[in-house]
Amino acid sequence: MNLLTAALTASVAGLAAIVVFGAWRGRRLLRWLRQSAEGPAPRAGGHWGEIAYRIERLLRRREQEAGAERTRLAQFVSAMEASPNGVLLLDANDRIEWCNARAAEHFRLEPERDRRQPVTNLVRMPAFVAYLEAADFSQPVRVTQPQGRGSIQVAVRRFGADAKLVLSQDLSEQERTDVIRRDFVANVSHEIRTPLTVLAGFIETLSDLPMSDAERGRVLGLMAQQADRMSTLVADLLTLAQLEGGATPAADSWVGLADVIDGIAAEADALSSGRHRLDFCGAPGIEIAGVRGELHSAISNLVSNAIRHTPEGGRIAVAWKLRDDGAGEIAVEDSGAGIGREHLARLTERFYRVDESRSRASGGTGLGLAIVKHVIQRHGGELEVTSEPGRGSAFRLVLPAARVRARA
Repeated sequence: MNLLTAALTASVAGLAAIVVFGAWRGRRLLRWLRQSAEGPAPRAGGHWGEIAYRIERLLRRREQEAGAERTRLAQFVSAMEASPNGVLLLDANDRIEWCNARAAEHFRLEPERDRRQPVTNLVRMPAFVAYLEAADFSQPVRVTQPQGRGSIQVAVRRFGADAKLVLSQDLSEQERTDVIRRDFVANVSHEIRTPLTVLAGFIETLSDLPMSDAERGRVLGLMAQQADRMSTLVADLLTLAQLEGGATPAADSWVGLADVIDGIAAEADALSSGRHRLDFCGAPGIEIAGVRGELHSAISNLVSNAIRHTPEGGRIAVAWKLRDDGAGEIAVEDSGAGIGREHLARLTERFYRVDESRSRASGGTGLGLAIVKHVIQRHGGELEVTSEPGRGSAFRLVLPAARVRARA
C-alpha cells in the first residue's frame, strides 16, 4: 500500500511538474508576443517550441510583405511627386486624402495642413468648384488661376468607393507657345505682305502709265529691291528651321576660324563700300569644332548688323580672344548709336526691332540675331551683348573650351 501511494504521489508530482513547465513555456511565449514579438521567439522543445517557431516564421513573413508594400508605396508616391502634372486624391466626401507638390502649387494647398479638409473650402477657383459639384467628368475643364498665374486643365476620374482622382496640367507654357506661334505667323505675313504690296503697285504702274526709260529703270530697280527683300526673308526663315530641327554639330569636325573671318571681311568691304573703318583681327591657327556655314552665318549677321546701324565714318571691329577658362570669344564691336538697356533682353526674339523704321530702311529682316542665338547655342556657347546709347555695341560669341583648339 505504501508503495502504491508513493508511486501515485510521484506520478502526480511529475504531472504537476510537466503542467507547470508547460505553463511557464506558455507564459514565455505570451510575454514575447505582448512585447511586439521583437527578437527571436523563446526556444523550447515539444509542442510549445513548435508553436513558437511557427508563430515567429508567420510574423517575419508578414513583416517582409509589409516592408515590400511600404517600399512599393514609397516608390509610387515618389513617382507621383516626380510627375509634371498635379495629382490630388479626394475621398467620397471630396476631402483631401493626398496631393503631390505640383497639385499643391496648382490649387494653392498645403499638403500636410490641408489633409482631410474639404477641397471646395480651400480652392479659390469657381470654375473648378462648379465642375466638381456638377459631377460631370466626361470632359476636362480649363481653369484660370488667381493672380494672373496662367491656366490649368483639370480632369477628374472616379475610383474605389466613389473616391476621386483629380489630375491638373499647367497650360501656361502651351499658351505662351500659342502666342509665339500666332505672333510669328502675323509677323511673317506682315513682312511678306509689305514687299508684295509694293511689287503689285509697281506692276500696276508699269501696266497703266506711260513712263520714260529713266523712270522705268528706277521702278524696276525698286521692284528688284523688294524681291531681294522677300528672298532674304525666306532664306532666313529656312535657316532658322534648319537650325531648330538639326542635330548638334559634331565635336570632332574642326573649322579654321581665320578662313571664316577672312571671308566675312571681304563681304564687309563690299557692304560698307568704304563708308566705315573696318578692323578684322584674324585668329591664326585657331580651330573651332562645328559647322563652317553656321559659324560664318552667325559672325556675318553680327558684322552686317554693325555696318547697317553704324553711321558713315564709324568703326566696326572683329576680334578673337582666348579667355582665362579656355573658352573662345569672337567679338564684334561698333561705334554706332547703341541700344537702350530695355531692349537688350529681347534682341534675339524673331522680328524684334529696336527701331522699326531704321531697321526696315536698312534692309534687315529682324531674324539675324535669332539665327545668331541658335547657332551659338547649338555649338554649346552663348551670346553676350553689351551696349549703351551713344557709345556703340559689342556682341560676343563665347564658345566652350571643348570646341576650341590651336592648330600645331
